Amino acid sequence: MNKPGIGLAPEGAPIIGLLTVVSLCFAILDWWPVTLIALVLLWFSVHFFRDPERVVPQEKDIAVSPADGRVIHIESRTDPMSGEERQCVSIFMNIFSVHVNRAPVTGTVTGIRYLPGKFFNAAWDKASTDNEQCIWQMKDEEGADWTFVQIAGLIARRIVPHAEQGDALLRGQRFGMIRFGSRVDVYLPADYNPAVRIGEDVFAGQTVLAKKSASKEA
Repeated sequence: MNKPGIGLAPEGAPIIGLLTVVSLCFAILDWWPVTLIALVLLWFSVHFFRDPERVVPQEKDIAVSPADGRVIHIESRTDPMSGEERQCVSIFMNIFSVHVNRAPVTGTVTGIRYLPGKFFNAAWDKASTDNEQCIWQMKDEEGADWTFVQIAGLIARRIVPHAEQGDALLRGQRFGMIRFGSRVDVYLPADYNPAVRIGEDVFAGQTVLAKKSASKEA
């Protein structure tokens, strides 16, 4: 498994390095208006590709958010991997969100499917079916199947996976990222219920997204 760096996502290194060199060149040439523009772009790139550490909750029978952003949908949808109707929680990431994605539960990656597509606004309903996406299926420690989908958005043009099929991931471990504004959908097993509400801000690897139903454990 290709592990990302800490503090700054490695995907941002080429862009940040190029903008640093460009800013220095413009400054040396005393071209201050374009130097300022280059510095603003450099600041934005560093901000976008940041990869902060998170304190991952250790309680049993919970799932954490796979993405930073805002919950925009909680509804029943057809799981793109299993074809079953499941509760789906959709998280929209704007361009200022941390875009590194983390595993919602501890388990093993059992399937990955990449689907090319369009680049509609990720907040739109049709983005879940029409946009470019990477679908992940994972089996947790109790044998339950989880599906989560990275969906490219209007600006996002690249989904970057870090994990591969067969990899064992810990809850909150990084598994990939999406460049610029985008979305992640999480399809919950039948015995899990959402622990968030529409409009709530969530943080990858830190916010409890779902909890196992006590009634179904008995």
